[in-house]
Amino acid sequence: MLSVEQNQELTSVGPGTAMGAMLRHYWYPVCFSRELAEFPVKAVRLLGEDWAVYRTPSGRLGIIEEQCPHRRASLSYGVVEADGLRCGYHGWYFGLDGTCLEQPAETDNTHFRDRVRAKVGRASELGGMVWAYVGPDPAPELPRFDVYVMDGVRDIGHATLPCSWLQIMENAVDPHHVEWLHGRYFEFLGKTMGFDAPSSFQRKHVKVAFDEFDHGIIKRRLLEGHSEEDDDWAVGHPLVFPYNMRVGGGGIDQMQIRVPVDDTTTWFVLYTVHAPEGGQWGPQTSIPDYEIPWRNERGRHIVDYVEGQDIMAWVTQGPVTDRSLEHLGKSDVGVAMMRRMFKENLELVSAGRDPLGVVREPHERIDLPCEKNKFGAGAVFPIQWIESGFSRYSPQKDDLLKLHIAAAAAREETPAGA
Repeated sequence: MLSVEQNQELTSVGPGTAMGAMLRHYWYPVCFSRELAEFPVKAVRLLGEDWAVYRTPSGRLGIIEEQCPHRRASLSYGVVEADGLRCGYHGWYFGLDGTCLEQPAETDNTHFRDRVRAKVGRASELGGMVWAYVGPDPAPELPRFDVYVMDGVRDIGHATLPCSWLQIMENAVDPHHVEWLHGRYFEFLGKTMGFDAPSSFQRKHVKVAFDEFDHGIIKRRLLEGHSEEDDDWAVGHPLVFPYNMRVGGGGIDQMQIRVPVDDTTTWFVLYTVHAPEGGQWGPQTSIPDYEIPWRNERGRHIVDYVEGQDIMAWVTQGPVTDRSLEHLGKSDVGVAMMRRMFKENLELVSAGRDPLGVVREPHERIDLPCEKNKFGAGAVFPIQWIESGFSRYSPQKDDLLKLHIAAAAAREETPAGA
């Protein structure tokens, strides 16, 4: 249980807050690369602030406060030019670094321009997404985590959810929910609605463990009928501090991204790479992205697939769950550990130091520990996952199923249901 004040400290992400100051030490995806190819400027919201992200004709990326310093019109309706963004209202022109380059109607007041500067961040591109850094200088390196740079067939699902990013992150260190939300509840839905729920999630947890590492927390689980030699325990998978979770298994590698848009809104992104052993794929000229449907026409949560079940659990806690009313048990040891980690890193930033996982050294790739044989299911898992799980609504669903079935056949394995 947290006090009301402690809960507010952990969930307030805007300017001037302790958590907001810590979170501004990291890069975040804010849109897809194809969006700026379709139109070169886009309004985005990040950490409780509104921005305009844009691409110049030469390909340089910029991000600037959305409201023009002149008369506060939106720069997302501006004109993208060679060195920056020009306001569509009166033509004030701002460079990538925020300096005011031109004030067309103020030519007789040359010193006025020098006194005006727009708030800007930094923008970069990685894995088909545009990333933004809006924190203090010097900016850290944009982490090139393995999922964003490895070979394979990609797709990106996303949804804007009306809840705090923190209650989504707490799910990342809550392994016990799998056997109940994705096991027992899924089985109940299947029997009631007339479909077969996937069997991969129905094993009971014997024990769980959590270990700190350079980028966050490794989550481990030992399931009934398994040993400590199985990947779920021996390798596990990481919560990547402060807003990601890395998962994998059977030729699927995924980063689950929880972008804090503001205190009560999260941009949830599933960045998935399908690269089964024995599979074949050519160059992917574009990465399809799709919206994850999570409410039906009656406003009810869609819960007949794995990620929809998670979204239901996150969103129904409310915009910001009241942690002063909760009752944590022994099974919530991972949640308590994560909260301590946030508290410790708030203190580091307050002392002028970098929080956990900030990358300062240039690099080509950061490999994260992650299980391959998910739930001991081998080749069965990705097929069930695509049919009933994270990639259910992917526009490439049929192609991805064929890819995994062919890869399983190449290894002379026969996945159930293939």
